[in-house]
Amino acid sequence: MLRGIHVPLVTPFDTSGEVAVDAIEKLAHQVLDQGAKGLVALGTTGEVATLDPGERARVIEVCARVCAERQALLTVGVTGNDTRSTARALRELPSGVGAALVIVPYFLRPGERGVVAHFEALAEETPVPLVIYHIPYRTGQPVSAATLRRLGEHPRIAGVKYAAGGIDQDAVSLLGDLPDGFEVLGGDDAFVSPLLALGAAGGILASAHLETRSFADLVDAWHDGDAGRARRLGHRLARLSAALFAEPNPTVIKGVLHAQGLIPTPDVRLPLVPAGAESVSQARLVAVHPGE
Repeated sequence: MLRGIHVPLVTPFDTSGEVAVDAIEKLAHQVLDQGAKGLVALGTTGEVATLDPGERARVIEVCARVCAERQALLTVGVTGNDTRSTARALRELPSGVGAALVIVPYFLRPGERGVVAHFEALAEETPVPLVIYHIPYRTGQPVSAATLRRLGEHPRIAGVKYAAGGIDQDAVSLLGDLPDGFEVLGGDDAFVSPLLALGAAGGILASAHLETRSFADLVDAWHDGDAGRARRLGHRLARLSAALFAEPNPTVIKGVLHAQGLIPTPDVRLPLVPAGAESVSQARLVAVHPGE
C-alpha cells in the first residue's frame, strides 16, 4: 500500500486568495500520470495550518475524487497535539481516504512512553491505517527505532514517514529489523536515496511535484538492485531537492509551479512569505538542466 512515491500536494491559491480547487485537481492528475502511487492531502506542504475547516474539506474532496478515478492511495494529514482531538479527527475522515498521516505530538514533548500510549490509543479508534509522521526537528520529540518498531507491530499502524534530518543510527537500526507489514517512507527529500538503499519502501516527497517520474524511477532502481542508476538519479534529485528547499517549504515549489503555469499564483499564507525570485530561478534552472 505504501510503496513508491506519494506526493504531498501544495494548496494553490487564486488571485483572490481562495483555494484553487481546479489547480489541485490538475496537479493531482499530473503527478499520478508521471508515476506517483498516491497523494497526501493536508500535509505541511499543503499549508494545512492556514486552512479553515471548509477549505480542508474541499481539498480532501477533490483529492479523493481523483484517487478514486485513478485507483491511487489517498493519505490525509491529521494534525492534533492531544490524543482526544486527534482521535476525533480520525473518526471524522470522509470516505475515500485510505490512510492517515499523524504527526508525533508536538510541543508537549510527552516522552516516548507518551508517544506509544498516544498512537496505541489512536490505533484502536482509527477507521484507516495510520502512518506515523516522525519529524523531531519540528515536534521537539525524538522517537527511537525501538519505539517505532514497537508501534509498527500494531496491525493498524502501517508505516512511518521518517524525517529525522538525515540518515542516523536509528534509521539504520529500524530498517534492519522491520515488523511485518510496517513500511518506512522517506520524508527528507535530499536523503531519500540512501534511505531507499537501506530498504525504505518509498517516500512522501514535496520535491516530487517536479520530476515525479524520476523520483518514481529512483524507487524502482533501488528496489530492482540497479545501484548504479539509483546513485546517479539520487545525486541529481538531491540537488533538485536542495534548490526547492532553499527557502521554507513550499514557497520555492509554488514559485516554480506558478512559473510553469500549473498553479494560478505562487502565493502562500502568512506567516510564510513567497520565495525570492533568485531561489525560484535557481530551482527552475536545476529542474531544466539537471546534469547527470
